[in-house]
Parts: sequence; C-alpha cells; structure tokens
Amino acid sequence: MAQLHQDYDKFQQRQAEILVIGPEDAAAFVRYFGENDLPFIGLPDPTHSVLKLYGQEVNLFKLGRMPAQVLVDKNGIVRFAHYGHSMADIPSNAELLELLEKLNV
Repeated sequence: MAQLHQDYDKFQQRQAEILVIGPEDAAAFVRYFGENDLPFIGLPDPTHSVLKLYGQEVNLFKLGRMPAQVLVDKNGIVRFAHYGHSMADIPSNAELLELLEKLNV
C-alpha cells in the first residue's frame, strides 16, 4: 500500500481509483488507514468473499493472502491481473501507470 500511496496523485491524474481489499475486519482497516493517512478506499474482506471472486491465492505457509493487482476499466471489465507469489512480487507503479495510459486512450 505504501507503494501505491507514493504515486497516488499520478493514479488520480489517469482517472484511476485505488481500492485496497484486505483480510482484516472493519475496525482494523479503519485503524490502519487512519494511522497511515491513506487517501484511497479500503474494503475489509475477512471472509475472503471478494478474494474468491478474483481468484486471489491464500497461502498459509507464506502468512496468508498473496498480493494481487487488478485493473478494472470504467465498464467493470478486468483489463489486467497480476497474482503475486510472495509479498515482494508486485508490479511497479510505473508498470501500472503505463497500463492505465493505454486504457485511457
């Protein structure tokens, strides 16, 4: 989330909204977002219902939910999905911003 926060204004310039979905309950989400002054939307998903819709992996040997980045266009169509194999396996902001440029053409 820190990576996305760094370039939040660049995502906004490309008409993108960031939605972070996590396994915590609502109280933990509110607390974390408040403590870290995150400007984007957070959606608690403690039952993994959203996770299951998008096919995100849970790996108990790697401490739970693996990272995923999904770009959904304005019509609700998934245009890009990356499912990480570790917490370090995520696309760079530059990659995501370049994809957004192509979607907004």
